[in-house]
Amino acid sequence: MSRAVRPRRTPLVGVLLALALVPALLVLPGVSSLAATDRPAVIGKLVIGHSVKGRAITAYHLGQRGRKKVVLIAVMHGNEADPRRVMMDLVDGAPVHDVNLWVVPVYNPDGLARHTRKNAHGVDLNRNYPFKWIRLSGNYDSGPKPRSEPETRAMMKFLSTVRPAYVLSFHQPLHAVDITERPKFSKKVAHALDLPMSRLDCGSSCHGTMTMWFNHRFRGFALTVEYGGSPSKAKLRAAPDKILGIFGASRGA
Repeated sequence: MSRAVRPRRTPLVGVLLALALVPALLVLPGVSSLAATDRPAVIGKLVIGHSVKGRAITAYHLGQRGRKKVVLIAVMHGNEADPRRVMMDLVDGAPVHDVNLWVVPVYNPDGLARHTRKNAHGVDLNRNYPFKWIRLSGNYDSGPKPRSEPETRAMMKFLSTVRPAYVLSFHQPLHAVDITERPKFSKKVAHALDLPMSRLDCGSSCHGTMTMWFNHRFRGFALTVEYGGSPSKAKLRAAPDKILGIFGASRGA
């Protein structure tokens, strides 16, 4: 009669070491180790994907797990770089409290490197999403088909996994907060950031945008925020705390 084979057990020391190396925040596959000492606000980070040219698209995790989930996105268009400073102020600042926050400072790294609106394929990422997509060319080239771009697919997967209650997508240069089907929240954002409200209809009607896709697909709410072409340094410095205040959050030691 053969003897039963006992399953191998990981030594206790090994288990403890593994727990020490893997953060408790693992809400997403691929989340990195805990914050580096020079970034006390960061509790983790995730490379959500790569651009056409292979540049990493990084999301930083701030705040507290178990709180309201919020995602902030900047530089969807590479020539709209000022909101990145707001995002990096949060990433490099003091710890964030009372919100579960993800920050994507640069969504279109190839466009940023070339200072162009579109990605390295010449596609406007904010026309490439699979909701009311139509084939567009020129400055708003929508790509050969919906979600054709690696940046689009990376963001779709990221948002589908996180499922935030709110997404703020920061752009330039229209100097307005979009009037949407949730006007009370839009008004709250506009008031906090000292921006007017306007219907951002892409000139006539929008097609294949990230916010339209998200609002159609999920229970959360995505909103477009447009700074002006040259926002003042004072406005950008004040923005991080004002954004946190929208969600009842703050930062400090």
